[in-house]
Amino acid sequence: MKLGLYIGAAVACIAGFAYTLYLIFYATPLASGPLYFNQKIFYYHVPNAFMLFAAVISCGVASVFFLRKREDRWDDVSYAAAEIAMVFGTIVLVTGVLWAKPAWDKWWVWDARLTSSLLLWMTMVGYLLVRKYGGAGSERLASGLGIFATINIPLVYLSTRLWKTNHPSTNTVPTLDTSMRAALWLSVLLFTVFFIIIFRLRIDARRAERRVYQCRETALDAGLFE
Repeated sequence: MKLGLYIGAAVACIAGFAYTLYLIFYATPLASGPLYFNQKIFYYHVPNAFMLFAAVISCGVASVFFLRKREDRWDDVSYAAAEIAMVFGTIVLVTGVLWAKPAWDKWWVWDARLTSSLLLWMTMVGYLLVRKYGGAGSERLASGLGIFATINIPLVYLSTRLWKTNHPSTNTVPTLDTSMRAALWLSVLLFTVFFIIIFRLRIDARRAERRVYQCRETALDAGLFE
């Protein structure tokens, strides 16, 4: 039943993404000025940023519960969220760079939005590196990184309001053309469904990995393996 639900949601996502391609590249107007065709990146850059925030918040909340209760199920959620956050964060940074070159004639500028986003991504990468190479007790140290990353999210989101930055303000979304807003919010909805699918699958996989490891340790203790 669960597998069928995942497959159905995935098929719906594929169909939806195909429709967004039509909306983005045919139904929405091209930007004027240097951005021109590169403005289409906006419809993927923004939804991926939202998913990055969702993944980091999930990691931070699960980390808090893990530190309080020391239950493996919360650690599995935190770990899965960190993996997904790293992927979405990479997409956000890459699409941001592709936007920046035609918009600012630079691949990168060290303004508040870009720098805080990079810090957020690096924190998630640090989480995964700690988990892989940190040894005993790495779960608690990584949980601290997950909480720190979550605290950083308001800074990332509000950076264009708190400081003068090159990055467009979030206030520009309500001023978009109707067709542009429709394409954007449909893309956000589809990426949200996609996020939920891969998040649930990665949590299930993480728990399966843990069960296999525990079975192996039990078998070793019982002398079933040499």
